[in-house]
Amino acid sequence: MTDQHSSPAAPPRIRRQQTVALGLLLLSGVINYLDRGTLAVANELVRGDLGLTMGQMGVLLSAFSWTYAFCQLPVGVLVDRIGPRWLLGIGLVVWSVSQAAGGFATTFGYFVIARLVLGIGEAPQFPSAARVVGNWFPPASRGTPTGIFNSASPLGIALAPLVLSPLIAAFNWRSAFYVTGAAGLVVAIIWLAIYRDPVKSRMTAEERAYLESGVDVSAKPPANVSFAEWRALFSYPATWGMLIGFFGSVYLNWVYLTWLPGYLRTARHMSLTNTGFAAAVPFFCGFLGALVAGWVSDRIASRSASPVGGRRNAMVLAMLGMVAFTVPAAFVESNTIALACISVVIFLANASSACAWSLATVVAPPSRIASLGAIQNFGGFLGGALAPLLTGYIAQAWSFVPALLTGAGIAFVGAMAYLFLIRKPMPERGPDADASALRAST
Repeated sequence: MTDQHSSPAAPPRIRRQQTVALGLLLLSGVINYLDRGTLAVANELVRGDLGLTMGQMGVLLSAFSWTYAFCQLPVGVLVDRIGPRWLLGIGLVVWSVSQAAGGFATTFGYFVIARLVLGIGEAPQFPSAARVVGNWFPPASRGTPTGIFNSASPLGIALAPLVLSPLIAAFNWRSAFYVTGAAGLVVAIIWLAIYRDPVKSRMTAEERAYLESGVDVSAKPPANVSFAEWRALFSYPATWGMLIGFFGSVYLNWVYLTWLPGYLRTARHMSLTNTGFAAAVPFFCGFLGALVAGWVSDRIASRSASPVGGRRNAMVLAMLGMVAFTVPAAFVESNTIALACISVVIFLANASSACAWSLATVVAPPSRIASLGAIQNFGGFLGGALAPLLTGYIAQAWSFVPALLTGAGIAFVGAMAYLFLIRKPMPERGPDADASALRAST
């Protein structure tokens, strides 16, 4: 077994495949978040056109996240069994069609259905990305590529107001849904045509040695992940720490992701033009946060006694920072200071997200990286589903101040879950051993 804290340089052919894979993941991820962010950018126009209350808008903004969250559980297993190429390709087609369908909405119910289907289609994106990184990078080098694919989230959200606001102003809010839906179908074709999963039987000894550096090859992973093996993941405290912890991180992130443009116009009284620019700035900071966090988590992991401890501690620090800067953002009168605080929060939110996905690649058994990552993402997007819903109703009943403070409190609980429940990686074991562990835990 090779030293888990370092890995050799990637052979040239592996390096080319890594570059192609990360480029495609970044492209699909940007489209993914452009589609999610379209409704946030068009918030007030959709509300006015369809005659929706702020509470109903909260329901509409959260609809995507419910199906997205619950689909994480089966999707993680499917990615581990079938591979990311087909799961992500099919997902791209489904979510792009449903995104375009949102542009035809004339009733609240129809729009909710379109957003529910959008969540189903987008579910394979990040479990597939985690699996791709697990396939093409050794454990000690997974933080940086994880940061790169995760940076698509804030980049897509940052681009959404800049790209879509002029489009909406020139035509109407429906055109934004049509254009982003068509773009997703183009990316689906590109992904299926170019990306391939690694086939180790076709690799040289040097290429296999690189991918297996830091991996316990004596523990042979099962050919397919069974339901019993997937269920056994819940017998580990680390799984619950990741599920609860990511709930807190994503909840607070999605308060801003779904409500920031509406918050700036409603509570901060900014114009549509100024809102487009102001809402983009924090998410460009988030883009930098995801990139920096991936690199930093690799450096911390290389200097820590355990890669799990290093990546976990980076996650906890980032989440505590999110809490610390949300409190002044809720109370200050200055729009400039509030935006500066929100920019730091979103920088740290995306840093924590990158750390969370790189943590999944070192905590999970090699055969269940996508499964554990999807379970963590399920917890996260339960938070993502509740955030716009509760924020809308709290803001409607009181104001945005208690809505932001609620998010900060939930994020603090999540940070504590990461800190106290995640201690060591899970072993690669067969279904019999996992079943025994599951029985012992019940």
